[in-house]
Amino acid sequence: MKDDNRQTRRRFLKTTGGAAGALALAGCTGGGDGDGGSGGGNGSGGGNGSGGSGSGGGGNESGGQQTQRNIEGDPSKVLQRINSTITTLDPVEATDEASGYVNQQLYDMLMNYPDGKADPKKGLAKSFELSDDNTTYTFTLKDAKFHNGKDVTAQDVIYSWERLAASANSNRNYFILDSLGVKHETTTKDGEEVYKPGSLALKAKDEKTLEVTLSAPFHAAQEMMAYNSFAVLPEGIVGDIEGYDGEMPQQKFSTSNPVGAGPFKFKAWNSGTEAEVERFDGYHGGKASIAGVHWQIIEKASPSYNYAMNKNADVFGIPTSQYDPSKVNVQRGPDDLGREFGTYGDVRNGSTLQYLAVPEINTYYVGFNMAKVPKPVRQAFAYAANQQQLTDQVFKGRGDPAYHLTPKSIYPGGGAKAYEKHAKQNYPYGYNKSQLQKAQQVMKDAGYGPDNRFTLQWTQYQDDTWLSLGKLFRDQLSSAFIDMQIQQTPFSTLTERGRSGKLEVYTLGWIADWPAPDNFLQLLNPPQTDTSSDAPISYLNWKPDNGDAAQKATKAYETVTNNQAPTKQAQQARNEAYVKMEEANWEDVGFLNLYHSLGERFAYNWVDIPPYGGMGDSRQKYNDVKIAKQRQ
Repeated sequence: MKDDNRQTRRRFLKTTGGAAGALALAGCTGGGDGDGGSGGGNGSGGGNGSGGSGSGGGGNESGGQQTQRNIEGDPSKVLQRINSTITTLDPVEATDEASGYVNQQLYDMLMNYPDGKADPKKGLAKSFELSDDNTTYTFTLKDAKFHNGKDVTAQDVIYSWERLAASANSNRNYFILDSLGVKHETTTKDGEEVYKPGSLALKAKDEKTLEVTLSAPFHAAQEMMAYNSFAVLPEGIVGDIEGYDGEMPQQKFSTSNPVGAGPFKFKAWNSGTEAEVERFDGYHGGKASIAGVHWQIIEKASPSYNYAMNKNADVFGIPTSQYDPSKVNVQRGPDDLGREFGTYGDVRNGSTLQYLAVPEINTYYVGFNMAKVPKPVRQAFAYAANQQQLTDQVFKGRGDPAYHLTPKSIYPGGGAKAYEKHAKQNYPYGYNKSQLQKAQQVMKDAGYGPDNRFTLQWTQYQDDTWLSLGKLFRDQLSSAFIDMQIQQTPFSTLTERGRSGKLEVYTLGWIADWPAPDNFLQLLNPPQTDTSSDAPISYLNWKPDNGDAAQKATKAYETVTNNQAPTKQAQQARNEAYVKMEEANWEDVGFLNLYHSLGERFAYNWVDIPPYGGMGDSRQKYNDVKIAKQRQ
């Protein structure tokens, strides 16, 4: 049957079973202490699907150097970085940030986030036109080549996007069928409504002209197309969809022979040890200034930091456990993206590092399974939390306190100023202050006391920084008749328990897949939080029997869903609904938002690397990096 409306596409998410279950964690992150993270962050991020298929762009920006230096680069040098465990080099299969760092260099999309800035620009697209009804995009492609020498054509895009929708290896079919909403048909399989292979409304008008038709207007269509899952591959290279036998098995493509159109081509990947890419001289964006990129795979924070201090990495993050805020010397900024530039150090080896701080588009929170944790207990947590104090003391000031799930830079109706105004005037549990007496009172009013205490389990990603946060809550809430046990578990175990409804209180975060409030607030859409369904997008079990707030949130998200057009009128309707969802969450405390992590990147002085933007370090291509002839 035809899929002609967004409501039908939303139902599709609930009927795709295991595939949707994996992609429902699209932007989910654990919040580690920089355990091996390749990049630029402060080490607050953990296994993230968003960065995991990080998309993004090439190109430099004016004043691109972190400290406005001008290095005469050596084109024979290889950029040395650190990464955590990589899972796949197939862009439709990748869901982890570590794979995203590598895939970002191998592939290109129609649109890009140049240097990770949250403003999509043309990638493989030379130009595009949008129809008057905002549903049909007509792209003209650049003259670009794949690493195997073949020209990039419109048919290659169709093949690649069909893999995203139909391949059994795709963990991101939701992105093209639901989020972007490319028009398609569905069929019935085993009693369920599923995508009908080959039905995407994509048309190659000629070799370099592609027509894309959406089921309905979508205000963030260009942002979605910049996601790495939409990477363009040579037609027929893998035979995992109807009509193609494949030039190689998918397992070989995803591990040892990926072929894309990015600035670097594959050289090596030894699982658990290292990965490397080398310059592709035929890149449409211009030949890279370095010979390649090498990632050493190191999982733990301390060995990762030691590797960097031994000058084996050129650019890296510093885990919170090793971070000293007094060593930051901001010399410039904030710029129009809120970024600050300066130095950090001296560090252990005597060096003074280049320093970049970036307000990344993310939110970290404590989540509650409402089916297991009563509202008074959730409210007691909220009264106890002082977000500013937690950010300063636990996370060493590496971010901003969070009162909304929507990050500041994309907050509706005015960004950071609107965010702060709404929080200061309306947050019901104490803006930047802890109110333990109110935590005690709300529990007393619910019948709890010294002889009737509530016991619950806090489950978190394995990480010392978040463990200290859990202990702080545990100690504070003891006076409010709450006994909390803390369990640390691998990220994959945490999310599996969440999907099966076995968590009570947990710590997670969300990193933008695309920079709009919808991408965050979908986590608060009550029907999508039901852990008895096949594909819960969060683990709240927020239902109407929890009270009026769930109904308010459901209605508000329906307003968002029904006003997706890129028009001022639709934007106004969405903005009002976004705020209603935030306030409904305050009322019932499904998520207790804690902080928005600051991305921080450190580099030795022999490196000239353009600063990245709010979409993160994993969305940046490295073709404009320069490395001096002599590493010091």
